Amino acid sequence: MKAINAVRVGGVDVLPLVEGGKGVSVSTGLSAGSWAAAGGVGTVSLVNADSYNEDGQPVQQIYRGRTRRERHEELIDYAIRGGIAQAQIAHEQSSGKGRIHANILWEMGGAERVITGVLEGAKGLIHGLTCGAGMPYRLSEIAARFGVHYYPIVSSARAFSALWKRAYNKTAHLLGGVVYEDPWRAGGHNGLSNTENPLNPEDPYPRVAALRKLMREFGLGDTPIIMAGGVWWLEEWQDWIDNPELGPIIFQFGTRPLLTKESPIPEAWKQRLLTLKEGDVFLNRFSPTGFYSSAVNNSFLQELRERSERQVAFSSEPVGEHVAAYGVGARKRLVFVTPTDLEHIRAWEAQGFTEAMRTPDSTLIFVTPDRGREIVTDQVDCMGCLSECRFSNWSQREPEFSNGRKADPRSFCIQKTLQTIAHAHGPDQELVADNNLMFGGTSAWRFGTDPFYSNGFVPTVKQLVERIMTGR
Repeated sequence: MKAINAVRVGGVDVLPLVEGGKGVSVSTGLSAGSWAAAGGVGTVSLVNADSYNEDGQPVQQIYRGRTRRERHEELIDYAIRGGIAQAQIAHEQSSGKGRIHANILWEMGGAERVITGVLEGAKGLIHGLTCGAGMPYRLSEIAARFGVHYYPIVSSARAFSALWKRAYNKTAHLLGGVVYEDPWRAGGHNGLSNTENPLNPEDPYPRVAALRKLMREFGLGDTPIIMAGGVWWLEEWQDWIDNPELGPIIFQFGTRPLLTKESPIPEAWKQRLLTLKEGDVFLNRFSPTGFYSSAVNNSFLQELRERSERQVAFSSEPVGEHVAAYGVGARKRLVFVTPTDLEHIRAWEAQGFTEAMRTPDSTLIFVTPDRGREIVTDQVDCMGCLSECRFSNWSQREPEFSNGRKADPRSFCIQKTLQTIAHAHGPDQELVADNNLMFGGTSAWRFGTDPFYSNGFVPTVKQLVERIMTGR
């Protein structure tokens, strides 16, 4: 195993180990500060982070606004307060060691306002901004305003080229590194393009080599590339270390920090990680963002798959094979389906899936009445946590505040499910964990095979970093 040496990041020498950002109360100040204290780069998430009351308990994010716009303002206020609180905790936990970065999703609702609000309220506590989930052209401008380094997340050389030519070339001195997030292996939302097959992962080496070649053309040969997605044992990546073709490489760990003493996720989530098998984490297209996302296969994802499978196309008038009349809703408004699909509908109704819900694609899905009411309630309660949401049809674009399409019942409220699973510390947490979105990288199954975690061992962040530095 090659020696793992320090790398210059944002003007400071640190271990080439970055904690990946995980949103909604998962990448906290305690975890990030502990990672930085161990010599690496810790990352707090600014995606609806927790703030705390006088007793030190998380403030429950309750929305009282009557309209989506009003609730959207409440959400931004919660996010800014939570981001500042987590930055303060990370600073105290790290005792000034290492680096503290803040992670933001560009397609998060009110992203720019949240970033600036946190940086204004936590001056000097955050050393860098990491940002992906979209094309964050204005990231460099915001970083320059506050004198911090920025770290765009891309999944291809082409994406970085567009960012550089349009904006980043003007603030090259603050570009601390470029995060290559592998679209097949990383947890959470991934940047697969329309030409890339989600079932056919590509070797990351040629993609990162192409990114480095492009960066050298821009005079960025010494700017670190941060490899994110699928990194577990560094001995499996030793050909990347001190590789002249790749240049300075740093490794990001997003999934492994989930299973540490400092990780805030519920115990049921941690125990589920220890039982995963290869194939239990996979890419899906159910996210309201429209991106692919990588998550643990559980009852939550199974219900979404089944929801989409109970789906038929319809027309408002008899056309072609769509000649079988079917009444939708309480008023039984007629639509027309094929005779074969009408047989399917009758079979689903016999199983209790009697609620027909229209999708934006002129199809009907069939769910139970209880599920149908839950879907509608979640859509009505939307607080605009995304810049655009296909589930609720919210858009933060004025003046319509709508994406112009019908709300899509095949998706889900991502804010609700992530808040629920992150805070499920009660006696029913196993049930809650199974019935909510559980993000994870596609290598998460390795918790169950890595001897480091034998007998259910859960390390501290310090112990994990020490283990990673051995190569295994």
